[in-house]
Amino acid sequence: MTSTGEAIRFSDGAAYDRFMGVWSRQVGRAFLDWLTPAPDQRWLDVGCGNGAFTQLVAERCAPRALAGVDPSEAQLSFARRHPALGAASFQLGDAMALPWEADGFEVAVMPLVIFFVPDPARGVAEMARVVAATGTVAAYAWDMANGGFPYQAVRSALEEMGHSLPMPPSLEASRQEVLQELWAGCGLERIETRQIAAQRSFASFGELWSILLGGPSAGQILATLTEDERQQLQERLRSHWQVQGEKPVTLTGRANAIRGTVPARQGG
Repeated sequence: MTSTGEAIRFSDGAAYDRFMGVWSRQVGRAFLDWLTPAPDQRWLDVGCGNGAFTQLVAERCAPRALAGVDPSEAQLSFARRHPALGAASFQLGDAMALPWEADGFEVAVMPLVIFFVPDPARGVAEMARVVAATGTVAAYAWDMANGGFPYQAVRSALEEMGHSLPMPPSLEASRQEVLQELWAGCGLERIETRQIAAQRSFASFGELWSILLGGPSAGQILATLTEDERQQLQERLRSHWQVQGEKPVTLTGRANAIRGTVPARQGG
């Protein structure tokens, strides 16, 4: 049995893009439409990973400057190679200790990341620190605590079979009410929230299965299963998704989004 205390690691940018990048961009587009940011602003993508969301900012928001930070050098290397991100800067770093001075950005975002941050309050405080007064601190996260993760059926089926997948260290931070508490606790103002629904169709069960095999966390567990266990898991998933043979499969997800404004600095 895999321990739930095992860390979830993202080290393959291409595999992660197939597994989650498509979802991230879909939710990210709705998220940016909601933010309605002004052009010519300095952006920071915290936990940028392979640059899936960073790419959206570059293409849709006309940023004056664009930076990303992530603890995985392999993911950053993938992001740096993307044609749309040639003008962006990427740094290896920790969301709880951002490597920038105060007031260096107008917008800081944390897409699908906050539940991976061991101390979410510190991560939000760091975003607020590096964003100038009247700037925006925003995030969105899969509603993990309420079944909003798109691959929740895979997690549940594996657990029923006695295989526990690693869990994000700050799962509760995916709850809308906890996000509001975090933003308010860091002194952010004009806090607003919304929920974003997502849907993704796969050409066949086989396509979805191949993506799961290459994905982080789940793929590592699937690689350890016996052939009988794999067959059992596939049967459970087909039953849950009501799919027979190689027919198309459509999954849904749900993310909680939040934004707030950095107040004027004392004495500013």
